[in-house]
Amino acid sequence: MVENEPGQGPLKTPEDARIDSLEERLERAQHREAERTGSRTPKADENERLGNKVLSLLIGGLAGGALVGWVLDRLFGTGNLLLVVMMVLGVVGGFWSIFKIANTPK
Repeated sequence: MVENEPGQGPLKTPEDARIDSLEERLERAQHREAERTGSRTPKADENERLGNKVLSLLIGGLAGGALVGWVLDRLFGTGNLLLVVMMVLGVVGGFWSIFKIANTPK
């Protein structure tokens, strides 16, 4: 019953030196390969760039229309009428831009 006595734990074995050496060699090889290919991080592909462009067109149209509408409402004192109209026009403009992108031959 030595295991149940306080202060007596299982003996810890030191980590194998071969594993440390293998990890170091693997890290060096990955570093050399990254330098050889000239990039450390993968580049965004065409689909990711297109998705980001579509998202920015939608958000930009909505936010831009809302901002212009809000400013015009404050300038002319028309309540929220121009805010709503410009938001709708911004969204329509964003969708129109996406439609043009989708119909562009590749």
